[in-house]
Amino acid sequence: MSMTQTQKIIAAACGRDKVIPGEIVLAKLNMVLGNDITAPVAINEFRKAKIDKVFDKDKIALVLDHFTPNKDIKAAEQSKLVREFAREKNITHFYDVGQAGVEHALLPEKGLVTAGDVVIGADSHTCTYGALGAFSTGVGSTDMAAAMASGKAWLRVPEAIKVVLTGSFKKNVSGKDLVLHLIGLIGVDGALYQSLEFVGEGVKNLSMDDRLCVCNMAIEAGAKNGIFPVDEKTLDYLKKHKAQEPRVFEADKDAVYAREIQINLDELTPTVAFPHLPENTRTFKDIPKDLKIDQVVIGSCTNGRLSDFVTAAEIMKGRKVHENVRCMIIPATQQIYLDAMKMGLFEIFIDAGCAVSTPTCGPCLGGHMGILAEGERCVATTNRNFVGRMGHPKSEVYLASPAVAAASAILGRVAEPGEL
Repeated sequence: MSMTQTQKIIAAACGRDKVIPGEIVLAKLNMVLGNDITAPVAINEFRKAKIDKVFDKDKIALVLDHFTPNKDIKAAEQSKLVREFAREKNITHFYDVGQAGVEHALLPEKGLVTAGDVVIGADSHTCTYGALGAFSTGVGSTDMAAAMASGKAWLRVPEAIKVVLTGSFKKNVSGKDLVLHLIGLIGVDGALYQSLEFVGEGVKNLSMDDRLCVCNMAIEAGAKNGIFPVDEKTLDYLKKHKAQEPRVFEADKDAVYAREIQINLDELTPTVAFPHLPENTRTFKDIPKDLKIDQVVIGSCTNGRLSDFVTAAEIMKGRKVHENVRCMIIPATQQIYLDAMKMGLFEIFIDAGCAVSTPTCGPCLGGHMGILAEGERCVATTNRNFVGRMGHPKSEVYLASPAVAAASAILGRVAEPGEL
């Protein structure tokens, strides 16, 4: 039977020649991930079950990133619990403040995921690693606990949606615009428990950062995972980051898909998701010129990589953030922070009037470092804009690319980069 790329990875993880969409399978895992919010729940369940050992100390990653540096006593207690478990179990890949970063930027950077891997994480945006040709998906904390003990997870084999990309991006258009366009097209439940599989000649024109961004937001369309084919860009990235030897799986030419979507990258323009769903997308022909904002956040596991800050700095250089706007710059990892600093990007941001933060998820989930008050609006390069996502339930979050976010910070309203 023919299979998609995702189905082949799952079959290999089960030690089988084939799997069928809809069947429940038990798959071996290459990595189990948790953070300072989700891991404590998993650890408590792990202890309740009176389990003594983790299945493999080298295949568990614990990253303190959401409420860190700790914002209050509760956050400190959560982090302490994870810290003590990591020391007790001698977890190899434990990342605390000073070494940590936003988990879904950190793991690829550290070479902890490679093509062909099966990764589960107690965080919905674990689907990011499909950019590397891995099957990765988010699970609940109790599933994480079972996975830490057994190294396995039950999965339902997903059907797939084939997303065929052609063309290449115009200036100031990026992977964020692509994924927002796709979510706007199919809706937040348009790929429910399906795999979004990106193919076509346009794939080669996407950078690895674009692909990581796109797969990161696959869950915002309800997808089980997003995945790109493994090409030379992928292999170069994996080699640069010293990942394990890749195992390359390709979809069969006659693989069956639930549906096919065609997207011409040439036709995409800067796109913004209005409150309060990622599917509520508009392009600038439909965005009013007087939509004033109070805050901009450039960072997160979606758009906190070096290329994102290069883009923002090119727009902000020699300009000032609008007097009525607060702008937060949050590199996703310590390495990105260091690279941006060495390139002089922080000087550009600080001269413009931005605040530069240590790596943290912070404001993305309404944690800290940029909470919104009632009635305030924020343009963010994050991945969700649900009611109350970044603070007060009567605040508003507009999802956009780093280019749109930077232009908006300068002009004090939701703005297109071409307006500057």
